[in-house]
Amino acid sequence: TGDVAFPPNNRTNWDGIDPKPLKEYLRDVTLTPLNWTPGSCLVAFPSDDGPQHFSELDEMMKEVNANFPRVQEFVNKPVPVNAPATERLREAVAGRVKELCVYDEKMQEAPVVHFMCDSKMRVRFLTHFYAFLFFESWEQDLFTKRFVRDHLRYADEIQCAAARVVAAIRDRARRRDPTGNSNGDFDSFHIRKGDFQYKSAWLEADQIYENSKDELQENATVFVATDHKEKPFFKTFADHCDLVFLSDFKEELKDVNTNYFGMIDQLVASRGRVFFGCHPSTFSGFIFRMRGYHSQKDKVEGWDRGVLPKSYYYTGKKEKSMYQSYASLQFPYYSREFPISWRDIDKGIEELSAIGDDSYLIEYIAYVYTTNRSSVHKNKRSNSIELWSFLT
Repeated sequence: TGDVAFPPNNRTNWDGIDPKPLKEYLRDVTLTPLNWTPGSCLVAFPSDDGPQHFSELDEMMKEVNANFPRVQEFVNKPVPVNAPATERLREAVAGRVKELCVYDEKMQEAPVVHFMCDSKMRVRFLTHFYAFLFFESWEQDLFTKRFVRDHLRYADEIQCAAARVVAAIRDRARRRDPTGNSNGDFDSFHIRKGDFQYKSAWLEADQIYENSKDELQENATVFVATDHKEKPFFKTFADHCDLVFLSDFKEELKDVNTNYFGMIDQLVASRGRVFFGCHPSTFSGFIFRMRGYHSQKDKVEGWDRGVLPKSYYYTGKKEKSMYQSYASLQFPYYSREFPISWRDIDKGIEELSAIGDDSYLIEYIAYVYTTNRSSVHKNKRSNSIELWSFLT
């Protein structure tokens, strides 16, 4: 309406207070799209504003629905990231949803769009961002994925602490086998125990080792990220591997906030030569996605197909080799990551240097330095470019 509406009691600090009145206030004064639910529609962003572009998206969806695709069509057959919008839409909705939720004029003109969460109304975004968003422009699609990769990441302090641990593990592995392992390669696991709700993942160490031993090298250095406190549990691994945990690197983690340790565990595990995760842990899932990002930079085997040849689950034969082949999005989305989030993510970025828009130019410079294992940050005060090393 344009009228000023203050929050309940004009309160701005809600720490330790029941947020229900604040949530109700937000729902009253903002545009709240209740129909935006991952299980019923795919959110679609037109390539430009104007009613004609909304109609284009509707016509695309009608064309796709006329011969609705199945997920089997895309097994090891990914659609090129720069393919026409209709082809990319076919893969995005395959076997999933038949409707679009369009980012229309009403939403574009709204001062605030609020996405509420209410379990009773079954309104919950339990999904990956890339599984719920579709951009008519392939350039915008990849820009959004790169933005998440490069900016929605762990803070520098966490990245640097993890880099110190990785360097220490590699040095340890190299000293144990200076001739056969001059690179200091190590393998890694994420073993979830604790309060994990999925009983199918409650495996004993001997079963975990049995499920993974074919991909491991005897007596190799293995880093384990885990929430399990009892070290005797891992005796089977210790009999075959040089086993290390984050707690073994107190010097590298001196003065680091212990609340960061879980995130550091993820970053270190993502750099293993071979990695075994726990299905369907989302903690493992993000490690797989980071390995996907690394695969594109390092151009490892299968990078162009989005596959991760040395990434596995230890929880069973069915899911063990999920990342060995390309698969389109499938429910339940949260239980794993999908190669659509990292495959060919830097496509066309070299061309951005020719675009005058400053944000695109900065992204292009960041890409150039990323290929040299560096990241770029634009200092807003001085407009300068600062470089720092990526986790290697």
